[in-house]
Amino acid sequence: MKNWTYKGLLLVLCLIAGTVNSQQITTTTPNITPVQAVEDILLGAGINAFNITYNTSAADANVAQQTVQEFDAIGTTFPIEEGVLMHTDGPTANLNDPDLNTITGGSATNGAIIEFDFVPTGDTLSFNYIFASTEYTSFTCSNYNDVFGFFISGPGINGPFTNNAENIATIPGTTVPVAINTVNSGSASGPDETPCDNADPNWQANSVFFTTSYNTLFSNSAAPMSGFNGGTVVLPANATLSCGDTFHIKLAIANDFDSGLDSGVFLEAKSFTSNAIQIGSDAGSSVNVLDSILIEGCSEGVLTFIRPDGVDINDTISAPLTFSGSATQGSDFDQLVPGDSVVLLPGVDTLFVPIDPIADGNNEGLEDLTISVMTITDCGDTVYSDITFYIDDEPYSTLNVNDTTLYCLMDSAYLYAETTGGFAPYEYQWSDGTTGYTGQDIWYSDLEQGTNEIVVESTDDCGFTYLDTATVEMDQTLAIDTLIQYMASCGESDGAVSGQGSGFTGTPAYEWSGPGPNNPANEDATVWDELSAGWYYFSIEDDVCKVNDSILLEEEPPPNADFTADPTLGAPPLTVNFTNESDNADTYDWNFGNGDSISVNDLSDQSTVYEEEGTYTVTLLITQGSCTNEATEEIVVILDFPLEYDMPNVFTPNNDGSNDEFTLNTKNAESLEIVILNRWGNVVFESSDVDAAWNGRVKNSGADCGDGTYFYKFTITGDDGKEIEEHGFVQLVRE
Repeated sequence: MKNWTYKGLLLVLCLIAGTVNSQQITTTTPNITPVQAVEDILLGAGINAFNITYNTSAADANVAQQTVQEFDAIGTTFPIEEGVLMHTDGPTANLNDPDLNTITGGSATNGAIIEFDFVPTGDTLSFNYIFASTEYTSFTCSNYNDVFGFFISGPGINGPFTNNAENIATIPGTTVPVAINTVNSGSASGPDETPCDNADPNWQANSVFFTTSYNTLFSNSAAPMSGFNGGTVVLPANATLSCGDTFHIKLAIANDFDSGLDSGVFLEAKSFTSNAIQIGSDAGSSVNVLDSILIEGCSEGVLTFIRPDGVDINDTISAPLTFSGSATQGSDFDQLVPGDSVVLLPGVDTLFVPIDPIADGNNEGLEDLTISVMTITDCGDTVYSDITFYIDDEPYSTLNVNDTTLYCLMDSAYLYAETTGGFAPYEYQWSDGTTGYTGQDIWYSDLEQGTNEIVVESTDDCGFTYLDTATVEMDQTLAIDTLIQYMASCGESDGAVSGQGSGFTGTPAYEWSGPGPNNPANEDATVWDELSAGWYYFSIEDDVCKVNDSILLEEEPPPNADFTADPTLGAPPLTVNFTNESDNADTYDWNFGNGDSISVNDLSDQSTVYEEEGTYTVTLLITQGSCTNEATEEIVVILDFPLEYDMPNVFTPNNDGSNDEFTLNTKNAESLEIVILNRWGNVVFESSDVDAAWNGRVKNSGADCGDGTYFYKFTITGDDGKEIEEHGFVQLVRE
């Protein structure tokens, strides 16, 4: 993490006060110098840098450069939260760097080159980066092969570049440099794939290292990032070094062939390390303050301890922690690890340790905490990696909501809630379930006469909640006191409605409308007559308010025709009796469908005889006033009734209510003789009942019969005297 200056602490305090980062990558203004980029941001534990230059100039390295910017992606989905962005959007016309020209295969133009010497305290060097560009989409596999390189030289390094340098910014597992034409989507922007084939015959397979998932972040950010339309995943750069020797590194990025459509490389903060335990952090909070800020009662931070490069994964590493600053372990934050030593067990590459600030309720102000971890490198040097946290108290917030008075229940109260303090945005929850965010206002219409108390709860982005109550006084005097309906006759327009009110201010105006809510006004009076049935709507409006109500004008119930016939099926001559079950009628007209009919004025039962085979429709038409209703029934007269029965082949007498009995389900049977035998020929069931049903027990009352196959035979006689003999087998299954 950065060494915070006084100006930096002021920035922290401003952020705690509620500044919110949007989903974008931000850069510092003004730009930083290359020296600051190296010494304050990029270098981690185990690296000491000197002789820093920018585009070969030591003087320019101490001047802020347009092409070198500190970036912050905390709270976004970008996988590198902080670091340095080197990009080509600068005034340099031609870098004329032979190493860049070699790896691009063309001519490097504008860009940035940072070089420095360093003495590692260990035997390895590692750092992380992401390459992104505006060339993607339109100029993949073209002459515009923007490129970058990380060239390292020194004892034991024998590469093909200046001073026998080796380029360690390569596609993992290869010596191929990372560039537009080597790492992309796997598809050329135009018809010619030759430039990509020349750069790397396996370029299409390298698409696994390419992504467009950052594009929304890029487009929301400032130039040059706003033009980036693709980039690599996080890639590592590693080198093997020798203890105590001096090495040289050159970080270089440039446009190729022209100076348009910029490219950039994101270098992770503190990722330039050598044989030291790396320590990182995440404040773990939903609030968008710096990742070194912990809020009591809000967030639990996470420390990450990463095994040093070059240390065998099967070795156990134990490294002591030391604490400094105004925050105290045990009172301001819980103990981090037992014995205050970080232990990386065999097989563990990264250890995650929570750091939980204690919500003590005390107003202590901003407290700082620096955590250091000690590593003894392979070179025998003692290296300390450290990180600084700040712990702040729960903020005090105030929620205010306005009060108001209304004089009409139809009016809505305008309510506005505002929260000060805490962490924006604020989510509001109103009594009626309405939710909203910062600056929330509502028109509240669910009001009653008298005092209405409406509670609103504000929750800030840290989860702290605050309550306030709005008081809305409702003082309406206008009222509709009575609504009366005078029922209409069935099918007639002889009904009426009447309404009365009170509490007038000025001269009231009356209005009736209907039937139906969308009809225009029909009557300006308290009484409206000569109406048919339906909903009618009444309103009174005075100088202050308007009130509405409605009433259903009913009519005499319509007649309801209904009757039963017995029987409805039989052989001729068939006598059928009809029972009149109608209501609300005064005239009953019967038509029996066989030529007979009768009209009566009462509910008396009727009967008729059907002499011939056929289907007859009986109709009962009843009348009440101008309303009628009709009911029908069919009578079927037939000569022969066919015999029907089933022959089941399995049943399950397990008392589950389904298929528990063996039965033939006979229809139109006059008689039945049935006997059921087990496989030894013993009778287990017999019956002369046409509705005979075997329940799976010996003669229906003895012991349960076991699972198996049973033989049955029966003789059945139909209503027409026909006799049928059948036999078969049925399977008894209890499970």
